[in-house]
Amino acid sequence: MATNTPETDENAQWLSQEAYDRLSAELEHLKGPGRQEIVERISAARDEGDLKENGGYHAAKEEQGKAEARIAYLTHLLENARVGGTPPDDGVVEPGMLVKAKVAGREMEFLFGNREIAGNTDLSVYSDASPMGEAISGAKEGDKVSYQAPNGSDIEVEILSATPYSG
Repeated sequence: MATNTPETDENAQWLSQEAYDRLSAELEHLKGPGRQEIVERISAARDEGDLKENGGYHAAKEEQGKAEARIAYLTHLLENARVGGTPPDDGVVEPGMLVKAKVAGREMEFLFGNREIAGNTDLSVYSDASPMGEAISGAKEGDKVSYQAPNGSDIEVEILSATPYSG
């Protein structure tokens, strides 16, 4: 298990060990073979001639920008991550929990925490730093809380269940 100890806990994002390992592997690929593939595509497109009219060159340069941004994001996330096992099955809303809640009268299910925990699933994810996330963090099954939406209205949230996410 990784043992990251970020300097400031307030900026740290919780990641499961599985998510940390998956993201570390993605970062290594992007920094090595992934980066090299893009450089080769740029070089091949550059050899085709006029860069102003070269769609392949511009597409490869755009892909390079996206890859470099992803590298920077993953590097920061992994350096500052709190890596841990599955949270306890105690019904308390915390990062890594699959939450069922009634939000403004509508029942919904979502993963609570960082988007990266969900991997390639189609689960909705709510960050603990979002307005709703801040309101429900630490709430238990049966608790009712509210938060202020960006438009200024109060939104009621009832926690129906919170169970550890094991995906």
